[in-house]
Amino acid sequence: MAERETGEPPVEVRDESISDAAERLDHRLIGPVIFWLAVGAALIHLYFNTLSTLSTLWTSALHFGLFGLICTLTNPMLKARSAAGQRVVLGVDVVLGLVAMACAFYLILFEDDLYQRGVNFNMADWMASIAAVVLILELARRTVGWFIPLLCVVALTYVAWWGQYVDGIFNFPGLSWETVLFRSYLGGQGMLGSIARISWTYVFMFILFGAFLVKSGAGDFIIELARCAAGRFVGGPGFVAVFSSGLMGSVSGSSVANTVSTGVITIPLMRKAGFPARFAAGVEAAASTGGQLMPPVMGAGAFIMASYTQVSYLTIIGVAALPALLYFLSVAMFVRIEAKRSHAVKLEDDEAPTLKEVMKDGWHFLLPLVVLIAALIYGFTPTYAAGIAILSVIVASRLSRHPMGFRDILDALAMGARNITTTAILLITVGLIVMVVSTTGIGNTFSLMITDWAGGSLVITILLVALASLILGMGLPVTAAYIVLATLSAPAIYNLIAQGQVLELLVNGNLPEQAKAIFMLAAPDKMELLNAPMELATAQQLLAVVPDTFSTQLLEQALSPATLSMVLVAAHMIIFWLSQDSNVTPPVCLTAFAAAAIAGTPQMRTGFTAWKLAKGLYIVPLLFAYSPLITGDFTEMIRVFCFALFGIYAIVAGLEGYLEHRLHPVVRLLMFPIGALMLWPHGQVLLDGAGVVIFLAILIWSARRGRASPALEQVARAES
Repeated sequence: MAERETGEPPVEVRDESISDAAERLDHRLIGPVIFWLAVGAALIHLYFNTLSTLSTLWTSALHFGLFGLICTLTNPMLKARSAAGQRVVLGVDVVLGLVAMACAFYLILFEDDLYQRGVNFNMADWMASIAAVVLILELARRTVGWFIPLLCVVALTYVAWWGQYVDGIFNFPGLSWETVLFRSYLGGQGMLGSIARISWTYVFMFILFGAFLVKSGAGDFIIELARCAAGRFVGGPGFVAVFSSGLMGSVSGSSVANTVSTGVITIPLMRKAGFPARFAAGVEAAASTGGQLMPPVMGAGAFIMASYTQVSYLTIIGVAALPALLYFLSVAMFVRIEAKRSHAVKLEDDEAPTLKEVMKDGWHFLLPLVVLIAALIYGFTPTYAAGIAILSVIVASRLSRHPMGFRDILDALAMGARNITTTAILLITVGLIVMVVSTTGIGNTFSLMITDWAGGSLVITILLVALASLILGMGLPVTAAYIVLATLSAPAIYNLIAQGQVLELLVNGNLPEQAKAIFMLAAPDKMELLNAPMELATAQQLLAVVPDTFSTQLLEQALSPATLSMVLVAAHMIIFWLSQDSNVTPPVCLTAFAAAAIAGTPQMRTGFTAWKLAKGLYIVPLLFAYSPLITGDFTEMIRVFCFALFGIYAIVAGLEGYLEHRLHPVVRLLMFPIGALMLWPHGQVLLDGAGVVIFLAILIWSARRGRASPALEQVARAES
């Protein structure tokens, strides 16, 4: 089981060696300490999220202290070669872990005194706040590298020091170091702010839920279910990779975890079926990237998005489902085409169980997901729903051949706490950057700058954000990149999408009366134009005369609060999707690198293959911006989804130069305008339908050609 879950053989541990994380976890003395500490942290957090009446500040402080201690024990400061050096490193790590707990208890014990003193620090305040900030930066270095700590240092020094020397719009007069440190830790902002609260509530509970599912055997059930559902088709192992990654991602929400857990099975299966090794690794990487797009977990993105937009978590995962399905189907399209081109065979596995057998033995693994969704629909908060779902995992396991015992429950608690350690440290650290952005107002400044660079063009704005996400993704994990970009650029995208909807109202002559009052103040001589439909150019000119000071009021008067909320969700969803591209885009693409290690293929070439297969990451966000895929009603969302499915298939065929047989260059080029016809936000069902008819005609023609000339296909493939 260890090999299946991690993709790596068990680490051989010597009793004297405690120099890295794996060896510490398995060490005869340190391992049990970490295990029981993780169990205790999990139980304490369950109490926080169910019965606790502690303040959020105290809870956030204890969250930092507990996971700071776990992190210091499981992630050594450095790797020592000698036994004596290892003991020294361990001693230092233990001290640093206790310092984290001390910082937490200092804030709890002296909270009243801290608020009475305010930003007039005594020596103990200086020591506690500096220790907390330095320690979280060190823990971030251990878990996610140097980029985030350096970015935090740049941000904090900007506020306190060098911001006053910057000319132009980014000039900031500066705050005292006492104020900066107070806001960073003691004041309940920064490290212990809203991002930390998301970490110890939603993120912790759902990662713990995933750990219980994995420990109960649901991971094996998901893989077997995928093999039964898709494994017997031609190219089936590729569909297994897509299907299993989607199911695993709906639980774990981690791209790399999906890759190493499912890839060790699916990549060898794909190679055995005849897929090229690099393509097999690329499929697994691209499909696993979708793990953070698939509800209900979506990494930490769904919870952070709900916090930023003030839209319910249930609504977030509801509107995220169809786009996520669209992404996975887009990867499956590449699999289908490559299966035809590579003449992948259908694997006959006599030992593989039938779908009936798999469902008979594992149907109960689906019950916790049903309980989770039902609890959310019934009205429970996400944290309570996750708690109920965790209990349902234990109850449902009683229906299996291997029910969870007391030791299994303890193992699941420890696994969940260890799994969230890196995420907890990351989110607490990113809170410092969010604090700086909110303190300085640099987010609005950056949004205005992006809008200015883009010249008011939404598509150019999205391209700029995509470029920024790629650059940030080279040093930041996906969740951190999303938080930073959402803080900086979400207002710009939100305003442009909302203005687009107002433009549509102007063009159709449907602007509400209360919105017309804004034009009465801004452009009274244009009022007669508002009573009838108009050309798009006229509407753009009319909207341009509204001053910036009135733009927010115009949006609020023209669009309903529900519409504005969903527009904000669309803006955040665009950024969240674009933030995923660092997983599969060279030069830093960890998911592709993990798949390459399993397949034994070159890392960079695998990265480019995964990047090609993950084109849905760039197409679907455009649908968020220009179509009602998120902002519309259910009928509109289904219509966009169906036409987009065929449109993306056409574009994939154009990229590959293959459908059911090798396409002539002219037909290949035609695939792009045909796909665009179905994706373009013209709102004309007849044009969309025409695109579908043309594409289906080409697909049928290609299928007939492929069946009629298999020998010619073999020759062409050999020549290429």
